[in-house]
Amino acid sequence: MKVAFISGTSIVNSTLFAQWEVRTLQTPYGCVTYKARGEQILLNRHGFGFPLPPHSINYRANIRAVADLGFKDVVSFNSVGSLKPELPPGSLVSCNDYVNLQSPPQTFFDDELKGGAPGIANNLIPQITSALAPEFNFQLGKTYVQMRGPRFETKAEIAVIRHWGDVVGMTAAHEADLCSELGLRYNSLAIIDNYANGLEGTAIDFAAFKDLVKQNQQTVNRIFTRLLEVLQ
Repeated sequence: MKVAFISGTSIVNSTLFAQWEVRTLQTPYGCVTYKARGEQILLNRHGFGFPLPPHSINYRANIRAVADLGFKDVVSFNSVGSLKPELPPGSLVSCNDYVNLQSPPQTFFDDELKGGAPGIANNLIPQITSALAPEFNFQLGKTYVQMRGPRFETKAEIAVIRHWGDVVGMTAAHEADLCSELGLRYNSLAIIDNYANGLEGTAIDFAAFKDLVKQNQQTVNRIFTRLLEVLQ
């Protein structure tokens, strides 16, 4: 199946795609490096070199590259923080909507009001989640709250946005916006790596976050192994 995968830090730490061909594509917004095998590509949103923090990602170049390569279906995998006590670290979710009120806008239409209605298509999610169960059970229909980054949110900020959605992150809403503008179908998968700052009495920093990501690495590797089988 012709699918573009977009992921992040978990892909940097995985050897699953080591044999995929490394290619580059020049877009009007910059050069994008991606990996390819057959009809599928993998794009690391943070880049395959020194990882770019969320606010430095060239979102327009990434999504334009996917479109220029002829892809219509995008499967995104994100690391997120939980805004709900009942969604502990290690939980798997799929988001079908998002809130993005704080981050600077990302758009292909700087000079005119244009583009498709924003949202998350999730056209492949029923097929994916059904095929991955019962080994992996994704909780569907969650709401993603995007914050500006690159720092984590303060406890006061979490106290506010925990009423807006289920998980918090720094990247997916930008990607979904841009995919909507170009008519691409964005599909959301995510793993919860941590409770948001202050939730359930927890505190968070980048060192602790990286340790939690490492703990979930084996799960991520297995999910991608099965994804490649399901969407072959």
